[in-house]
Order: sequence, then C-alpha cells, then structure tokens
Amino acid sequence: MALVTFLSDFGDKDYYVPAVKAKMLSINPQLNIIDISHSIEPYDIEHAAFVLRSTFREFPKGTVHLVGINTTGTMTQGFIGVKLEEHIFIGPNNGILSLLADSDPGIMVQFADLHVKDCTFPTRDILAPIAAKVASGAAIHDFGGPLANFRKLMARQAKATREHIIGHVIRIDRYGNLLTNIRKEIFEKLNPGKFTIQFGRETVTKLQTGYDQVEPGDPFAFFNSLDLLEIGINIGHGGNLLGMKQDSVVYIHFGS
Repeated sequence: MALVTFLSDFGDKDYYVPAVKAKMLSINPQLNIIDISHSIEPYDIEHAAFVLRSTFREFPKGTVHLVGINTTGTMTQGFIGVKLEEHIFIGPNNGILSLLADSDPGIMVQFADLHVKDCTFPTRDILAPIAAKVASGAAIHDFGGPLANFRKLMARQAKATREHIIGHVIRIDRYGNLLTNIRKEIFEKLNPGKFTIQFGRETVTKLQTGYDQVEPGDPFAFFNSLDLLEIGINIGHGGNLLGMKQDSVVYIHFGS
C-alpha cells in the first residue's frame, strides 16, 4: 500500500495543500494520501512535532510522512529524509524531525540541493515528488547522501525528585484542556501513594480516568491516551478558567 501522510501549516484557504497533493498524485495516481493536519499555526514547529509524534506510530510501518512546516524559514538547513521506527519522514532540516522520538533516526539522508535556492514552494516542488516516489518503492538514498548536520531541538522535560515533579503545559487543545509533559511512567515510579497536584488556582489529590468523573465546572487530572498528565475543567475552558497557558507550570508534591 502506497501510503503518505501530510502535515503542514498551510491552512485550508489557499491552494497550497491541493497543489502538493496534485504533485504527488501526478507521479503515482494510486497513492493514498492521509491528512494529519493543516491547521498548525504558521511556523509552530513545537506544535507540529507534538501532533506528529502523537500520531505517526498509529500508521502502518513503512508509511511515508510528508512534513511541510516552516520549509522556507531561516531555521531550515536544506531538506532531508529519515527512517525512524520503520517509518519514513520527508521534510525540512529545521529541528522538527528531532522531536519525534527520544533517540536519533537510524537512517538520515540529505537531499541534493539542486535548485533549492530558486524554489519558493519547496514542499510541492522538492519534497512532494520525493515522498511520492519513496512511497512507490524508491529509497531515500536515491535522492541524496549522508546527512552531516542533523538539526536538533530540545523539548522541555519535566524535572523530578522524590519529593516532587515540576512540569509544564505543552499544549492546550480546542476544548481548553491542558496537556503537560509529565509522563505516567515517571509519576508511577515516584508516587508513594499520597500526592497533591497544583495547577493554576486549583489543587487535586486524586486522579481520574476520564473527563466525566467530576462535576461540570470542577477540575480534573488524569493520564491520557498518550500517557501524559492532562488537566482542566470539565465542560469548561481550563486554560481561561485556570489562568493558564502554554509553558505554565504544573506541580506534583508527594507525601502528606
């Protein structure tokens, strides 16, 4: 199955998304192109990486993932293909692909830079043809050579001791729920049985397993399907009601 996912910050009001798809389909009309999202805020590499990291493993191994985020920005150092956990990623070398896993990709290729400087739409003109051909059976090595400089970004990590965990909000979803960088694995290793979670104007002393386990208007905290601590207000915009935003601090204190 020739499967390509497509993630970008292009939105849905311009010609960019259909133009990229048309380019890929002109190479292989049998491609199955799946949109992950085109509603990423312009240039928001962190959000794009979070969305892609949270979803790519749900697709079959061998899937090609086309990433069109900030492809013409000053952070981008050419265009690359990487193989990570049996998935192929085609995108800009601007750090986004370094945020998809805790380890580096096993294979990294720098695509030949012919005509790159003259290209104003590299996602369509450079990346889309490579993605289509790789999904159709070509190898990423066919389009370049070894990557000498893999641009890396560092995701903010929660800090943990036996007494507490200090984490941060990494995403506020469209419902106003706040996702943090506090992982279930770390919490379970440190949790002695009693804890207090402090966020915004609220504190809670127990975890739920879903949103509807508290009354409307009450705060909740649970580990979501990504095994990340999620907090908020049931049937309310937690960000607004709690006075919290991206990067706001969340504390977990252990003990009585």
